[in-house]
Amino acid sequence: MAMAAALRREGRRFASPLISHQPITPFRSALIPDYPISNVAENSLPFQLRNCPDESISVIPKMEHVPLGVRSISTQVVRNRMKSVKNIQKITKAMKMVAASKLRLIQTRAENSRGLWQPFTALLGDTPSVDVKKNVIVTVSSDKGLCGGINSTAVKVSRAINRLTSGPDKETKFVILGEKAKVQLIRDSKKSITICMTELQKNPLNYTQVSVLADDILKNVEYDALRIVYNKFQSVVAFLPTMATVLSPEVVEREAESGGKLGDLDSYEIEGGETKGEILQNLAEFQFSCVLFNAVMENACSEQGARMSAMDSSSRNAGDMLDRLTLTYNRTRQASITTELTEIISGAAALEG
Repeated sequence: MAMAAALRREGRRFASPLISHQPITPFRSALIPDYPISNVAENSLPFQLRNCPDESISVIPKMEHVPLGVRSISTQVVRNRMKSVKNIQKITKAMKMVAASKLRLIQTRAENSRGLWQPFTALLGDTPSVDVKKNVIVTVSSDKGLCGGINSTAVKVSRAINRLTSGPDKETKFVILGEKAKVQLIRDSKKSITICMTELQKNPLNYTQVSVLADDILKNVEYDALRIVYNKFQSVVAFLPTMATVLSPEVVEREAESGGKLGDLDSYEIEGGETKGEILQNLAEFQFSCVLFNAVMENACSEQGARMSAMDSSSRNAGDMLDRLTLTYNRTRQASITTELTEIISGAAALEG
């Protein structure tokens, strides 16, 4: 009981300076308009009326109409947005530099690979308009994105070739190299996909590895014509969707006998004990591996060039966005400072009045 009484005395002693029975002096702020209080209902005023013991009136603004910390929140949001844009700009600049370094290495290999398939084109020709029953479309794409529209372009060309070569007595299959083409073609051509190979560019490829891939494709598909769709590198900002056609030995021999573009094969002499069919079989396999190696190199080179161009555009767009955000932040900060100065001056004028 004694302890409780002591605590009550201490509470009254500490609370006595905080409780005053003096009447609150009424004041009028410069921010509150002059309302005729006698003629206006209390609920319609932008402030609350509190009665004091001596019937004086204290004016308390209604704070629910003024959200707290609006100015600080807006500037903080803009500052966070500026920080995120700066981080994105750093990432895009780094990706551009990485793509530029990879482009220099792949471009030389792509240019050297063009000399492999050109003799076959001169000998056997490239006949994309040949009409056969079994078509196999080999679509070469990339495994990663952020490289413009090279993958979408290759998929569109593949779908267009599929529509052109389809028919009642014809069969068209897909062989996909790359994750991006697989994701798009699996939506509407899932039943036509025979082979999918991904992560080809994880390690630098050479002709030996590509020839193994070509041998696996030839063992698992039956074809009359192989149509390789890829993006041919022209410059850092330009690439050309290309289709190369490799015919089977039977179709090549048939075209040669019919006196078409392949009719000049009979003018060559065959040395050794191999027959013409065996030589055509070896030429077709070697031609496909050379064309596939060049297609992979050209597409990888186009991928790095497109990524370099895309990251450069992203960096410039991030810089423009950062300039706009900086202007918005400065305007918001200046408006906040101006408003605070106006409130301080108004409050000082109200106190003096």
